[in-house]
Amino acid sequence: MMKLTLIASLLGLALSAGCAHAVIAVPVCAVPNGQAVVTIGHLPTGVPNLDADGAAGTSKCTINDLIKEEGSYASQTAWLAHVNDVLTNQVSAGLLNSAQVAEIQAAAAAYDIKRYARVKIIGFNDFHGNLRSPGCLINSCTAGTPGVPVGGIDYFAGYIAAMRAKNLANTVILSAGDLIGASPLVSALFHDEGTIEAMNRLGLQNDGSIAFRLDYDAVGNHEFDEGKEELKRMQNGGCHPTDALHTCQGDVVGTPNPFEGAKFKFLSANVVETDTGKTLFPAYQIKIVNGVRIAFIGLVLEGTPTIVTPTGVAGLEFKDEADSTNALIRQLRNSGVETIVVSIHEGGFQSVTPSTVAGYNNCTGFSGPIQDIVARLDPAVNLVVSGHTHAVYNCDLPIGTAAPFNTVGKTVKVTSTNAFGRVLTEIDLTIDRTTRKPVGVSAWNTITFRNNADIVANAGLNNLIANYENLTTPLANRVIGSIAGDLPNSADSVGRQKAGFVIADSQLAATAPAQFGGAVVAFMNPGGVRNPGFIYAQSGTEGDGNVTYGEAFTVQPFGNSLVTMTLTGAQLKNVLEQQFTGCGTQNANRLMQPSSSLTYEFTPVSGWVYTSTAVKNTGCNWVNTASIKINNVPIDLATSYRITMNNFMADGGDNYIEFKKGTNRLGGAVDIDALEAYFKAYGGPVPVPDYTAQPRVTRN
Repeated sequence: MMKLTLIASLLGLALSAGCAHAVIAVPVCAVPNGQAVVTIGHLPTGVPNLDADGAAGTSKCTINDLIKEEGSYASQTAWLAHVNDVLTNQVSAGLLNSAQVAEIQAAAAAYDIKRYARVKIIGFNDFHGNLRSPGCLINSCTAGTPGVPVGGIDYFAGYIAAMRAKNLANTVILSAGDLIGASPLVSALFHDEGTIEAMNRLGLQNDGSIAFRLDYDAVGNHEFDEGKEELKRMQNGGCHPTDALHTCQGDVVGTPNPFEGAKFKFLSANVVETDTGKTLFPAYQIKIVNGVRIAFIGLVLEGTPTIVTPTGVAGLEFKDEADSTNALIRQLRNSGVETIVVSIHEGGFQSVTPSTVAGYNNCTGFSGPIQDIVARLDPAVNLVVSGHTHAVYNCDLPIGTAAPFNTVGKTVKVTSTNAFGRVLTEIDLTIDRTTRKPVGVSAWNTITFRNNADIVANAGLNNLIANYENLTTPLANRVIGSIAGDLPNSADSVGRQKAGFVIADSQLAATAPAQFGGAVVAFMNPGGVRNPGFIYAQSGTEGDGNVTYGEAFTVQPFGNSLVTMTLTGAQLKNVLEQQFTGCGTQNANRLMQPSSSLTYEFTPVSGWVYTSTAVKNTGCNWVNTASIKINNVPIDLATSYRITMNNFMADGGDNYIEFKKGTNRLGGAVDIDALEAYFKAYGGPVPVPDYTAQPRVTRN
């Protein structure tokens, strides 16, 4: 009551005629607070979080930006005086009325500035070595549309710097996996060393000093693309053991030579080396932030062996995500930790792909594997930063609802940021110093638009990547063919990708000759068709419609080799069923992109949505056998056919386990070489697949 009276008296004095008060100039906020209502620490009010200088102002700051719980205050009185100054300015500007002021007053008085600690976490996921902008997000970047490019390491770092500036000494930067792997040429050609070096230098200053860097990366499935020893090299440094031409370029690009390795920590609580029984990397790290001990646990999806080549996961065991987390809780509490953050490379989807900035902070019709994992987590977990699905969401999901916890009514914040550096999550924790537990967690997803004039792009990082580009340019800029229009990697409601169709056609062309396999059908896994697909508008100076090797590599970065095998018609039907959640071991909808020689129809259960796992093909009976045709001839279940796919799929990757039964295997070209040959041989622009004229796959 005393605190409330004090702030009321302060406000009353400040508003009295002739009484001076501290006038606060509204600063420029490069990344304004996006919360809907004014919130003091963990205490929300019903007052709208308005633009602090009005709709006509230019600062972009909101009231939440001006009330700084993170400031240094000598006493509660000093804190309340700060709030009073902000409110006085807002009243003077006509932005707050007396009732709203009273509501904010009450929240400020209840917030003990010495009791509560504020910690900021900046989260992201699935960066995939996108050191340059991956293009646009809400709209395309093609001519005539209002799209704005996003991302690129220079602006990505600039946004992080702007967020970090709000709580300079108490910010942690956290990645939820797939930091590297499936990367564009500028990173992949040098085994992602450039991405690691950039993450070491997120806070690179003009004088060469480094103010901050990535703190932790929970390794994702793509970190294992080249195997555990290569991933250890990413952590520890040193040159690539067999590719001397494409490693340790520090003398040229301006970083230490030999390669320095990650100056941040990889985490892998559920990945165990089978020969030692120990986790590949630490299960967690404890960091003291603003006087509070916080644990950061890192996890990758248990199903990693099903989506990575066998050589990539050899000698490793991937354990259940929730069980691995729960086993650590007692140990962490014995270490004095009560605030626990989980960074996990597994996720979910909203039922509707967001098309607005606001939609990036929704949790509409949410589903996916992360729901089950969170339901089985110990309720002691306070925050989950997720990834893997390349989806964006800002959710509060029920936690600990499963046995043995059987918790009712408790939720945990679960976030994800799309992919490729397009989005960052700014998370604020309010922690009670007496209990060491969070009392409030707020999060906001911000798109990294490159036209934000208030963001200072990191020039040093731009120069680092330019130096790598100088090394890759001769290869990257070589034109290999042309296209008649955009071939995006985005899937339609059936799961079809125009880029995927063309890639499948290229792989059939490479393996159709008898001496190269005699294939009659080729399949491409959708996850292997990377963003953005093939875009008609020129990316450099190659000319509209032309496709460069660098662009093709961005779409096909894995270096997989083609495999042609014999399957019976019955086996072909089985593997088509295994594209859908619930059939065999399939845990997602993964529609294989077929060559033009194959057509078929499927009829899912009512309510099926391609991006959701809620409706399952448990009977493995959605594909109409009579509709399966090769070159317009119905298949015979007993007849043998030669089928092509990449080596990852051939070994059962992406849960297409029927391929493991194929016989008379013949290895073929590398996928990118087959694609280049197809473009060169086409004799003109490759046309855009027409889903209406030739759907290949039809949903009934």
